[in-house]
Amino acid sequence: MAGSAPEIRDRAEEWPVLSSTTPFRGKVTGVRTDELRMPDGSTAKRDYQLHPGSVAVLALDDAGRVLLIRQYRHPVRQRLWEIPAGLLDIPGENPLHAAQRELYEEAHCKAEEWRVLLDFYTTPGGSDEALRIFLARGLGEAQGDRHQAEGEETEIEIARVPLDDLVRLVLAGELHNPALVAGALAAHAALNGAGPDALRPADAPWPARPFSAP
Repeated sequence: MAGSAPEIRDRAEEWPVLSSTTPFRGKVTGVRTDELRMPDGSTAKRDYQLHPGSVAVLALDDAGRVLLIRQYRHPVRQRLWEIPAGLLDIPGENPLHAAQRELYEEAHCKAEEWRVLLDFYTTPGGSDEALRIFLARGLGEAQGDRHQAEGEETEIEIARVPLDDLVRLVLAGELHNPALVAGALAAHAALNGAGPDALRPADAPWPARPFSAP
């Protein structure tokens, strides 16, 4: 008799932590070493990056083009095309508010309609970073003064690319930023499937990074 099919849904689980140290902590992230009790009774050490979490915005204009920015990323020695994104570096901050801030600061834009596009862990084998990507529509220019960029943000370039072209470039291996790659493919699937209104609301719960409602 065949066994029942497994439930295809991630579930919370935590193996016992026997000891934990933080050998490095920088301005934003750190590195933690945990000694775990494995299910077979043995122990193992795991090193991973501590990360506050991130948000990103797949912003579509009325012509079906995605708002992109390009900036230098030193660890990979490349200037990457990305979607607006930023850190959740204020504890308990509402992720929607953070995403709206990043869209304003990086592109001086606002959007009228917001939905949660997808949530994922960027590198769960080596970091606890959780990323929420929003789908933003009704794109327009923000009012007021432009944000004063600093550091590598002063070199930001901005472009708008049709979503279909973006998917083609992703599949051709021309684009590599994970938020852009995942966001473009998810948006294409959503818009060509059940539609954006079937996506979760912008204030949907996010167990990986709990937040308070406004």
